[in-house]
Amino acid sequence: MGALPKQRISRHRQGNRRRHHALKPLALVTCRNCREVKQAHHVCPNCGYYRGRQVVVIEETHDDDND
Repeated sequence: MGALPKQRISRHRQGNRRRHHALKPLALVTCRNCREVKQAHHVCPNCGYYRGRQVVVIEETHDDDND
């Protein structure tokens, strides 16, 4: 026989144990280069800049090419 619990864990105590499982909101900041909202400590998806220098080259999409 394996180990069995002596008593039932209450929902309150179980919830307290799992309190850190909750999702946290994203830390959003404004990009210093293009002033768009971006996730903190990530490359800006709009302009490709991170900490004042361009890290990723973002290609512009043209909607009129679908004609």
